[in-house]
Amino acid sequence: MKNIEEEGDIIPLDKRIIFALDVDSPKEAKDWVLLLEGQITFFKVGLELFLAGGFEIVDWIINRDLDVMLDLKLYDVPRTVQSAIRQIDKYCPTFTTVHGDQAIMEAAASAAENTEILAVTVLTSLDQNDLQDLGMSTDTKSLVMRRTQQSIDAGLGGVVCSGQEVSNLRNKLGNGFYTVVPGIRSKHQAKEDQKRTVTAAEAFRSGADHIVVGSLIRNAEDPNKEAEDLLDDINDIFY
Repeated sequence: MKNIEEEGDIIPLDKRIIFALDVDSPKEAKDWVLLLEGQITFFKVGLELFLAGGFEIVDWIINRDLDVMLDLKLYDVPRTVQSAIRQIDKYCPTFTTVHGDQAIMEAAASAAENTEILAVTVLTSLDQNDLQDLGMSTDTKSLVMRRTQQSIDAGLGGVVCSGQEVSNLRNKLGNGFYTVVPGIRSKHQAKEDQKRTVTAAEAFRSGADHIVVGSLIRNAEDPNKEAEDLLDDINDIFY
């Protein structure tokens, strides 16, 4: 696991935002990359786009000297996840996601050489009521904390979590792991299918390393201007 503070790494501004290519065709994904790559150099390939474009779209992005978060949220028996990570590792995405089950995390970590594994703690589309419906008696904050500690013990690179939980994780567990925060909204944007959401500024002030932004930019009247405004806000916080 990378210790960000001890290694003195400063994440470049253009990599703080991970733009979510949540589209259903490689052509549309490429159009977004070409539009935004002058400002944003980190892109998320999720399940929808991966099923449409496979590793070809991952390769295309990486070959442009850009970073990829391959967000497949792998969840299967540990041996299958281990084999899947070996295949993914050949393509060198910067981040790859798995669900935060102890055995799965350990299996993924054992197979990863060229990609950092991130554990998905609790999906930001879930809240306390949803956890109760799933038969879980623990509260969201405690569950995220436990899964993050397990990810550290397993040797993973970091976690995907809500911005509402980042500050607590940093206070209890330090800075030796990446925190990637989805569910980012503007002050005026509806929450849509995300429940535990924060603004970009709230996420970074809480200790996030990266945010995942999709519809906030994609649905903007001027996507480049929206990206520029976000980057200006982040710049004021860090640089």
